[in-house]
Amino acid sequence: MTTTGEVRAGAEEGPWWWGRWRSAVLDISLAALSAMECAIEGVQFSRDAGMFVPVGMVFGLFAGLSLLLRRRWPVAVVLVSVAITPAQMGFLMGVVGLYTLAASELPRRITAALAGMSFFGMFIVTYVRAHQGVVRGDLSIAGGFIPFLSVTTALGMTAPPVLLGLYVGARRRLMESLRERADSLERELMLLAERAEERAEWARNEERTRIAREMHDVVAHRVSLMVVHAAALQAVARKDPEKAVRNAALVGDMGRQALTELREMLGVLRTGEGAVGRAAPSAVPLAAVGAAAAAAASRVAEESSEGPCLAELEELIGQSAAAGMVVNLSVEGEVRLYAPMVEQTAYRVVQEALTNVHKHAAGAKTHVRLAHRTAEIAMQVENEPPPEPGSARAVRLPSGGNGLVGMKERVSALGGVFVSGPTDAGGFRVSAVIPAQAAA
Repeated sequence: MTTTGEVRAGAEEGPWWWGRWRSAVLDISLAALSAMECAIEGVQFSRDAGMFVPVGMVFGLFAGLSLLLRRRWPVAVVLVSVAITPAQMGFLMGVVGLYTLAASELPRRITAALAGMSFFGMFIVTYVRAHQGVVRGDLSIAGGFIPFLSVTTALGMTAPPVLLGLYVGARRRLMESLRERADSLERELMLLAERAEERAEWARNEERTRIAREMHDVVAHRVSLMVVHAAALQAVARKDPEKAVRNAALVGDMGRQALTELREMLGVLRTGEGAVGRAAPSAVPLAAVGAAAAAAASRVAEESSEGPCLAELEELIGQSAAAGMVVNLSVEGEVRLYAPMVEQTAYRVVQEALTNVHKHAAGAKTHVRLAHRTAEIAMQVENEPPPEPGSARAVRLPSGGNGLVGMKERVSALGGVFVSGPTDAGGFRVSAVIPAQAAA
Protein backbone atom coordinates (compact mmCIF):
# COMPACT_ATOMS: atom_id res chain seq x y z
CA MET A 1 0.00 0.00 0.00
CA THR A 2 1.48 3.32 -1.02
CA THR A 3 1.49 6.37 1.21
CA THR A 4 -1.30 8.80 0.42
CA GLY A 5 -0.74 12.52 -0.16
CA GLU A 6 -2.29 13.42 3.20
CA VAL A 7 0.14 11.14 5.04
CA ARG A 8 3.10 12.49 3.10
CA ALA A 9 2.07 16.07 3.82
CA GLY A 10 1.70 15.31 7.51
CA ALA A 11 5.11 13.60 7.59
CA GLU A 12 6.97 16.71 6.28
CA GLU A 13 8.24 18.88 9.11
CA GLY A 14 10.54 21.87 8.91
CA PRO A 15 11.28 25.08 10.83
CA TRP A 16 8.95 28.05 10.52
CA TRP A 17 7.42 28.28 7.06
CA TRP A 18 9.62 25.64 5.43
CA GLY A 19 8.01 22.30 4.76
CA ARG A 20 11.30 20.40 4.82
CA TRP A 21 14.69 20.87 6.42
CA ARG A 22 16.33 20.54 3.03
CA SER A 23 14.45 23.60 1.77
CA ALA A 24 15.44 25.55 4.86
CA VAL A 25 19.14 24.68 4.42
CA LEU A 26 19.01 25.67 0.74
CA ASP A 27 17.37 29.04 1.45
CA ILE A 28 19.74 29.82 4.31
CA SER A 29 22.71 29.04 2.05
CA LEU A 30 21.38 31.23 -0.76
CA ALA A 31 20.63 34.04 1.70
CA ALA A 32 24.17 33.83 3.08
CA LEU A 33 25.65 34.05 -0.42
CA SER A 34 23.36 36.93 -1.29
CA ALA A 35 24.25 38.75 1.93
CA MET A 36 27.98 38.36 1.21
CA GLU A 37 27.47 39.59 -2.37
CA CYS A 38 25.47 42.61 -1.28
CA ALA A 39 27.92 43.43 1.52
CA ILE A 40 30.86 43.37 -0.91
CA GLU A 41 28.95 45.44 -3.45
CA GLY A 42 28.00 47.81 -0.63
CA VAL A 43 31.65 48.90 -0.41
CA GLN A 44 31.61 50.37 -3.91
CA PHE A 45 28.14 51.80 -3.35
CA SER A 46 29.33 53.59 -0.19
CA ARG A 47 32.29 55.08 -2.04
CA ASP A 48 30.16 56.25 -4.96
CA ALA A 49 27.58 57.74 -2.61
CA GLY A 50 30.14 59.25 -0.26
CA MET A 51 28.90 57.21 2.66
CA PHE A 52 30.69 55.54 5.52
CA VAL A 53 31.75 52.11 4.15
CA PRO A 54 30.49 49.98 7.08
CA VAL A 55 27.06 51.58 6.63
CA GLY A 56 26.90 50.44 3.01
CA MET A 57 28.09 46.97 3.96
CA VAL A 58 25.48 46.63 6.72
CA PHE A 59 22.81 47.89 4.30
CA GLY A 60 23.88 45.33 1.73
CA LEU A 61 24.03 42.57 4.35
CA PHE A 62 20.43 43.12 5.50
CA ALA A 63 19.21 43.52 1.93
CA GLY A 64 20.79 40.21 0.93
CA LEU A 65 19.33 38.38 3.95
CA SER A 66 15.84 39.19 2.71
CA LEU A 67 16.27 36.22 0.36
CA LEU A 68 15.33 34.04 3.38
CA LEU A 69 11.72 35.13 2.77
CA ARG A 70 11.58 34.04 -0.88
CA ARG A 71 9.18 31.12 -0.26
CA ARG A 72 6.95 33.07 2.13
CA TRP A 73 6.88 36.48 0.39
CA PRO A 74 8.41 36.23 -3.09
CA VAL A 75 6.88 39.55 -4.13
CA ALA A 76 8.70 41.36 -1.32
CA VAL A 77 12.03 39.78 -2.29
CA VAL A 78 11.65 40.87 -5.93
CA LEU A 79 10.68 44.39 -4.88
CA VAL A 80 13.77 44.62 -2.64
CA SER A 81 15.96 43.44 -5.51
CA VAL A 82 14.42 46.03 -7.84
CA ALA A 83 14.87 48.73 -5.20
CA ILE A 84 18.61 48.06 -4.75
CA THR A 85 19.30 47.59 -8.47
CA PRO A 86 20.44 51.28 -8.85
CA ALA A 87 23.10 50.56 -6.20
CA GLN A 88 24.32 47.64 -8.35
CA MET A 89 23.47 45.16 -5.60
CA GLY A 90 21.44 41.97 -5.26
CA PHE A 91 21.98 40.32 -8.65
CA LEU A 92 21.77 36.84 -7.11
CA MET A 93 18.74 37.90 -5.08
CA GLY A 94 17.06 39.26 -8.20
CA VAL A 95 17.63 36.07 -10.20
CA VAL A 96 16.50 33.73 -7.38
CA GLY A 97 13.57 36.01 -6.49
CA LEU A 98 12.25 36.06 -10.07
CA TYR A 99 12.59 32.27 -10.31
CA THR A 100 10.70 31.77 -7.04
CA LEU A 101 8.01 34.24 -8.08
CA ALA A 102 7.45 32.53 -11.46
CA ALA A 103 7.32 29.06 -9.84
CA SER A 104 4.81 30.12 -7.18
CA GLU A 105 1.01 29.97 -7.34
CA LEU A 106 0.65 33.75 -7.62
CA PRO A 107 -1.34 35.14 -10.57
CA ARG A 108 0.65 35.48 -13.77
CA ARG A 109 -0.15 39.18 -14.08
CA ILE A 110 1.79 39.83 -10.86
CA THR A 111 4.74 37.81 -12.18
CA ALA A 112 4.66 39.71 -15.49
CA ALA A 113 4.47 43.09 -13.75
CA LEU A 114 7.37 42.44 -11.40
CA ALA A 115 9.45 40.83 -14.15
CA GLY A 116 8.83 43.96 -16.27
CA MET A 117 9.90 46.18 -13.38
CA SER A 118 13.07 44.15 -12.92
CA PHE A 119 13.79 44.29 -16.66
CA PHE A 120 13.37 48.05 -16.95
CA GLY A 121 15.33 48.65 -13.76
CA MET A 122 18.22 46.52 -15.02
CA PHE A 123 17.98 48.15 -18.46
CA ILE A 124 18.14 51.70 -17.06
CA VAL A 125 20.98 50.95 -14.64
CA THR A 126 22.99 49.17 -17.33
CA TYR A 127 22.37 51.95 -19.83
CA VAL A 128 23.40 54.68 -17.38
CA ARG A 129 26.50 52.84 -16.19
CA ALA A 130 27.58 52.01 -19.72
CA HIS A 131 27.07 55.58 -20.88
CA GLN A 132 29.09 56.87 -17.91
CA GLY A 133 31.83 54.35 -18.69
CA VAL A 134 32.02 55.51 -22.29
CA VAL A 135 32.11 59.17 -21.23
CA ARG A 136 34.90 58.49 -18.71
CA GLY A 137 36.74 56.32 -21.18
CA ASP A 138 36.44 53.17 -19.11
CA LEU A 139 34.54 51.40 -21.93
CA SER A 140 35.79 51.43 -25.47
CA ILE A 141 32.52 50.73 -27.31
CA ALA A 142 30.50 52.74 -29.76
CA GLY A 143 27.68 54.79 -28.33
CA GLY A 144 25.09 53.05 -30.54
CA PHE A 145 26.00 49.72 -28.98
CA ILE A 146 24.92 50.81 -25.51
CA PRO A 147 21.14 50.16 -25.99
CA PHE A 148 21.85 46.68 -27.37
CA LEU A 149 24.12 45.95 -24.43
CA SER A 150 21.50 47.21 -21.98
CA VAL A 151 18.67 45.14 -23.50
CA THR A 152 20.84 42.03 -23.65
CA THR A 153 21.93 42.39 -20.03
CA ALA A 154 18.38 43.06 -18.81
CA LEU A 155 17.02 40.05 -20.73
CA GLY A 156 19.82 37.84 -19.47
CA MET A 157 19.05 38.78 -15.86
CA THR A 158 15.24 38.39 -16.08
CA ALA A 159 14.15 36.04 -18.88
CA PRO A 160 16.05 32.82 -17.90
CA PRO A 161 14.91 32.76 -14.22
CA VAL A 162 11.33 33.62 -15.17
CA LEU A 163 11.14 30.95 -17.88
CA LEU A 164 12.78 28.35 -15.64
CA GLY A 165 10.41 29.23 -12.80
CA LEU A 166 7.38 28.92 -15.05
CA TYR A 167 8.56 25.48 -16.21
CA VAL A 168 9.32 24.24 -12.69
CA GLY A 169 6.01 25.58 -11.38
CA ALA A 170 4.05 23.91 -14.18
CA ARG A 171 5.91 20.64 -13.62
CA ARG A 172 5.32 20.87 -9.88
CA ARG A 173 1.61 21.45 -10.37
CA LEU A 174 1.48 18.54 -12.81
CA MET A 175 3.17 16.25 -10.30
CA GLU A 176 0.80 17.37 -7.55
CA SER A 177 -2.15 16.72 -9.84
CA LEU A 178 -0.84 13.25 -10.70
CA ARG A 179 -0.22 12.53 -7.04
CA GLU A 180 -3.74 13.63 -6.13
CA ARG A 181 -5.16 11.49 -8.91
CA ALA A 182 -3.11 8.53 -7.69
CA ASP A 183 -4.36 9.08 -4.14
CA SER A 184 -7.92 9.42 -5.36
CA LEU A 185 -7.55 6.26 -7.45
CA GLU A 186 -6.16 4.41 -4.44
CA ARG A 187 -9.11 5.48 -2.32
CA GLU A 188 -11.52 4.44 -5.06
CA LEU A 189 -9.82 1.06 -5.37
CA MET A 190 -10.07 0.55 -1.62
CA LEU A 191 -13.75 1.47 -1.75
CA LEU A 192 -14.34 -0.86 -4.69
CA ALA A 193 -12.55 -3.66 -2.81
CA GLU A 194 -14.78 -3.10 0.20
CA ARG A 195 -17.89 -3.09 -1.99
CA ALA A 196 -16.70 -6.23 -3.80
CA GLU A 197 -16.25 -7.95 -0.45
CA GLU A 198 -19.74 -6.86 0.57
CA ARG A 199 -21.19 -8.19 -2.68
CA ALA A 200 -19.29 -11.45 -2.26
CA GLU A 201 -20.63 -11.82 1.28
CA TRP A 202 -24.14 -11.07 0.03
CA ALA A 203 -23.73 -13.69 -2.70
CA ARG A 204 -22.51 -16.24 -0.17
CA ASN A 205 -25.50 -15.56 2.06
CA GLU A 206 -27.84 -15.87 -0.92
CA GLU A 207 -26.33 -19.22 -1.87
CA ARG A 208 -26.56 -20.50 1.70
CA THR A 209 -30.22 -19.50 1.78
CA ARG A 210 -30.82 -21.20 -1.55
CA ILE A 211 -29.12 -24.43 -0.43
CA ALA A 212 -31.08 -24.45 2.81
CA ARG A 213 -34.33 -23.91 0.88
CA GLU A 214 -33.59 -26.76 -1.54
CA MET A 215 -32.70 -29.15 1.27
CA HIS A 216 -35.88 -28.20 3.11
CA ASP A 217 -38.02 -28.86 0.04
CA VAL A 218 -36.36 -32.20 -0.68
CA VAL A 219 -36.53 -33.69 2.80
CA ALA A 220 -39.52 -32.08 4.50
CA HIS A 221 -42.25 -33.43 2.20
CA ARG A 222 -41.16 -37.05 2.13
CA VAL A 223 -40.29 -37.20 5.81
CA SER A 224 -43.66 -35.65 6.67
CA LEU A 225 -45.43 -38.34 4.66
CA MET A 226 -43.31 -40.97 6.37
CA VAL A 227 -44.37 -39.70 9.77
CA VAL A 228 -48.03 -39.68 8.70
CA HIS A 229 -47.80 -43.24 7.38
CA ALA A 230 -45.99 -44.36 10.51
CA ALA A 231 -48.77 -42.94 12.65
CA ALA A 232 -51.38 -44.69 10.50
CA LEU A 233 -49.36 -47.89 10.67
CA GLN A 234 -49.36 -47.73 14.44
CA ALA A 235 -53.14 -47.22 14.44
CA VAL A 236 -54.05 -50.12 12.12
CA ALA A 237 -51.30 -52.59 12.93
CA ARG A 238 -53.66 -54.88 14.84
CA LYS A 239 -56.99 -54.06 13.21
CA ASP A 240 -56.01 -54.29 9.53
CA PRO A 241 -52.71 -56.13 8.98
CA GLU A 242 -52.94 -55.84 5.17
CA LYS A 243 -53.25 -52.05 5.33
CA ALA A 244 -50.42 -51.99 7.84
CA VAL A 245 -48.24 -53.87 5.39
CA ARG A 246 -49.07 -51.39 2.62
CA ASN A 247 -48.30 -48.46 4.89
CA ALA A 248 -45.04 -50.04 5.94
CA ALA A 249 -44.08 -50.51 2.29
CA LEU A 250 -44.90 -46.86 1.55
CA VAL A 251 -42.83 -45.75 4.53
CA GLY A 252 -39.91 -47.82 3.32
CA ASP A 253 -40.14 -46.47 -0.24
CA MET A 254 -40.36 -42.88 0.90
CA GLY A 255 -37.52 -43.36 3.37
CA ARG A 256 -35.30 -44.79 0.65
CA GLN A 257 -36.17 -41.91 -1.67
CA ALA A 258 -35.50 -39.34 1.04
CA LEU A 259 -32.18 -40.99 1.91
CA THR A 260 -31.16 -41.10 -1.75
CA GLU A 261 -31.92 -37.43 -2.27
CA LEU A 262 -30.26 -36.43 0.98
CA ARG A 263 -27.16 -38.51 0.17
CA GLU A 264 -26.88 -36.86 -3.25
CA MET A 265 -27.16 -33.40 -1.79
CA LEU A 266 -24.69 -34.02 1.02
CA GLY A 267 -22.29 -35.51 -1.51
CA VAL A 268 -22.51 -32.33 -3.54
CA LEU A 269 -21.88 -30.15 -0.52
CA ARG A 270 -18.95 -32.32 0.60
CA THR A 271 -17.08 -32.80 -2.70
CA GLY A 272 -18.73 -30.49 -5.25
CA GLU A 273 -18.89 -33.34 -7.80
CA GLY A 274 -22.21 -32.08 -9.11
CA ALA A 275 -20.62 -28.89 -10.43
CA VAL A 276 -16.85 -29.16 -10.78
CA GLY A 277 -16.02 -32.84 -11.09
CA ARG A 278 -13.18 -33.99 -8.86
CA ALA A 279 -12.12 -30.57 -7.56
CA ALA A 280 -11.18 -30.26 -3.90
CA PRO A 281 -13.86 -28.90 -1.55
CA SER A 282 -11.91 -25.72 -0.91
CA ALA A 283 -11.73 -25.07 -4.66
CA VAL A 284 -15.49 -25.37 -5.26
CA PRO A 285 -17.19 -21.99 -5.69
CA LEU A 286 -20.19 -21.53 -3.47
CA ALA A 287 -22.33 -20.60 -6.47
CA ALA A 288 -21.46 -23.93 -8.14
CA VAL A 289 -22.32 -25.80 -4.95
CA GLY A 290 -25.66 -24.02 -4.77
CA ALA A 291 -26.45 -24.80 -8.40
CA ALA A 292 -25.51 -28.44 -7.92
CA ALA A 293 -27.52 -28.65 -4.72
CA ALA A 294 -30.54 -27.23 -6.50
CA ALA A 295 -30.14 -29.81 -9.26
CA ALA A 296 -29.83 -32.62 -6.73
CA ALA A 297 -32.80 -31.33 -4.79
CA SER A 298 -35.02 -31.52 -7.84
CA ARG A 299 -34.28 -35.18 -8.55
CA VAL A 300 -35.99 -38.32 -7.27
CA ALA A 301 -34.77 -41.86 -7.67
CA GLU A 302 -36.81 -42.68 -10.78
CA GLU A 303 -36.65 -39.21 -12.45
CA SER A 304 -34.23 -37.52 -14.76
CA SER A 305 -32.05 -34.61 -13.65
CA GLU A 306 -34.35 -31.98 -15.16
CA GLY A 307 -36.27 -31.47 -11.91
CA PRO A 308 -39.97 -31.71 -11.04
CA CYS A 309 -42.58 -30.27 -13.37
CA LEU A 310 -46.31 -29.61 -13.36
CA ALA A 311 -47.01 -32.91 -15.11
CA GLU A 312 -45.97 -34.67 -11.90
CA LEU A 313 -48.55 -32.92 -9.73
CA GLU A 314 -50.93 -35.86 -9.98
CA GLU A 315 -48.26 -38.21 -8.62
CA LEU A 316 -47.49 -35.74 -5.81
CA ILE A 317 -51.17 -35.50 -4.91
CA GLY A 318 -51.46 -39.28 -5.10
CA GLN A 319 -48.74 -39.62 -2.47
CA SER A 320 -50.65 -37.32 -0.14
CA ALA A 321 -53.87 -39.23 -0.85
CA ALA A 322 -52.10 -42.48 0.01
CA ALA A 323 -51.24 -40.93 3.38
CA GLY A 324 -54.95 -40.44 4.11
CA MET A 325 -55.47 -36.88 2.86
CA VAL A 326 -58.53 -36.09 0.76
CA VAL A 327 -57.18 -33.97 -2.10
CA ASN A 328 -59.05 -32.53 -5.06
CA LEU A 329 -57.13 -31.25 -8.09
CA SER A 330 -58.72 -28.85 -10.58
CA VAL A 331 -56.98 -27.47 -13.66
CA GLU A 332 -58.23 -24.47 -15.66
CA GLY A 333 -57.05 -23.22 -19.02
CA GLU A 334 -54.98 -24.83 -21.72
CA VAL A 335 -52.12 -26.92 -20.39
CA ARG A 336 -48.76 -25.94 -21.89
CA LEU A 337 -45.08 -26.12 -21.14
CA TYR A 338 -43.28 -23.39 -19.21
CA ALA A 339 -39.68 -22.60 -18.47
CA PRO A 340 -38.08 -25.18 -16.11
CA MET A 341 -37.74 -22.67 -13.25
CA VAL A 342 -41.41 -21.72 -13.51
CA GLU A 343 -42.58 -25.35 -13.44
CA GLN A 344 -40.22 -26.26 -10.61
CA THR A 345 -41.35 -23.28 -8.54
CA ALA A 346 -45.03 -24.06 -9.10
CA TYR A 347 -44.42 -27.71 -8.16
CA ARG A 348 -42.51 -26.75 -5.00
CA VAL A 349 -45.25 -24.36 -3.90
CA VAL A 350 -47.87 -27.08 -4.13
CA GLN A 351 -45.53 -29.60 -2.50
CA GLU A 352 -44.74 -27.38 0.47
CA ALA A 353 -48.39 -26.38 0.88
CA LEU A 354 -49.40 -30.05 1.06
CA THR A 355 -46.58 -30.69 3.54
CA ASN A 356 -47.95 -27.91 5.75
CA VAL A 357 -51.40 -29.49 5.61
CA HIS A 358 -49.90 -32.78 6.84
CA LYS A 359 -48.12 -30.92 9.63
CA HIS A 360 -50.82 -28.58 10.85
CA ALA A 361 -54.17 -29.91 9.61
CA ALA A 362 -53.88 -33.68 9.31
CA GLY A 363 -57.01 -35.25 7.82
CA ALA A 364 -58.34 -31.94 6.45
CA LYS A 365 -59.86 -31.93 3.00
CA THR A 366 -57.62 -30.02 0.60
CA HIS A 367 -58.30 -28.34 -2.75
CA VAL A 368 -55.49 -27.77 -5.24
CA ARG A 369 -56.34 -25.40 -8.09
CA LEU A 370 -54.10 -24.70 -11.08
CA ALA A 371 -54.95 -22.04 -13.67
CA HIS A 372 -53.12 -21.62 -16.98
CA ARG A 373 -53.58 -18.02 -18.11
CA THR A 374 -52.26 -16.04 -21.04
CA ALA A 375 -49.37 -14.30 -19.30
CA GLU A 376 -49.18 -16.13 -16.00
CA ILE A 377 -49.78 -19.34 -14.13
CA ALA A 378 -51.72 -19.32 -10.85
CA MET A 379 -51.92 -21.97 -8.17
CA GLN A 380 -53.87 -22.20 -4.95
CA VAL A 381 -53.82 -24.81 -2.18
CA GLU A 382 -56.62 -24.44 0.37
CA ASN A 383 -57.46 -26.82 3.16
CA GLU A 384 -60.60 -26.99 5.23
CA PRO A 385 -60.51 -27.18 9.03
CA PRO A 386 -59.24 -30.56 10.27
CA PRO A 387 -61.97 -32.98 11.41
CA GLU A 388 -60.29 -33.29 14.80
CA PRO A 389 -58.70 -30.16 16.28
CA GLY A 390 -55.88 -32.12 17.93
CA SER A 391 -55.06 -34.34 14.99
CA ALA A 392 -52.02 -32.33 13.93
CA ARG A 393 -50.57 -32.46 17.42
CA ALA A 394 -51.20 -36.19 17.58
CA VAL A 395 -48.96 -36.75 14.60
CA ARG A 396 -46.32 -34.52 16.25
CA LEU A 397 -44.66 -33.23 13.07
CA PRO A 398 -41.95 -30.64 13.84
CA SER A 399 -41.99 -27.34 11.99
CA GLY A 400 -39.10 -24.98 11.44
CA GLY A 401 -41.26 -22.11 10.26
CA ASN A 402 -39.33 -21.71 6.98
CA GLY A 403 -41.79 -23.27 4.55
CA LEU A 404 -43.83 -20.16 3.78
CA VAL A 405 -40.70 -18.03 3.69
CA GLY A 406 -39.08 -20.36 1.17
CA MET A 407 -42.19 -20.37 -1.05
CA LYS A 408 -42.34 -16.57 -1.04
CA GLU A 409 -38.64 -16.32 -1.90
CA ARG A 410 -39.04 -18.70 -4.83
CA VAL A 411 -42.05 -16.89 -6.26
CA SER A 412 -40.60 -13.40 -5.72
CA ALA A 413 -37.37 -14.40 -7.47
CA LEU A 414 -39.41 -14.98 -10.67
CA GLY A 415 -41.32 -11.71 -10.32
CA GLY A 416 -44.48 -13.32 -9.02
CA VAL A 417 -46.86 -12.67 -6.13
CA PHE A 418 -47.29 -14.94 -3.11
CA VAL A 419 -50.08 -14.67 -0.53
CA SER A 420 -50.88 -16.97 2.39
CA GLY A 421 -53.16 -16.82 5.39
CA PRO A 422 -56.10 -18.38 7.23
CA THR A 423 -59.54 -18.55 5.67
CA ASP A 424 -62.84 -17.46 7.21
CA ALA A 425 -63.91 -21.10 7.51
CA GLY A 426 -60.96 -21.93 9.76
CA GLY A 427 -58.66 -23.43 7.16
CA PHE A 428 -55.58 -22.09 5.45
CA ARG A 429 -54.93 -20.87 1.92
CA VAL A 430 -51.72 -20.52 -0.07
CA SER A 431 -51.89 -18.63 -3.38
CA ALA A 432 -49.19 -17.81 -5.92
CA VAL A 433 -49.13 -16.16 -9.33
CA ILE A 434 -46.01 -16.52 -11.49
CA PRO A 435 -45.37 -14.76 -14.83
CA ALA A 436 -45.51 -17.30 -17.62
CA GLN A 437 -42.23 -17.96 -19.43
CA ALA A 438 -42.43 -20.29 -22.40
CA ALA A 439 -40.12 -23.27 -22.49
CA ALA A 440 -37.01 -22.78 -24.63
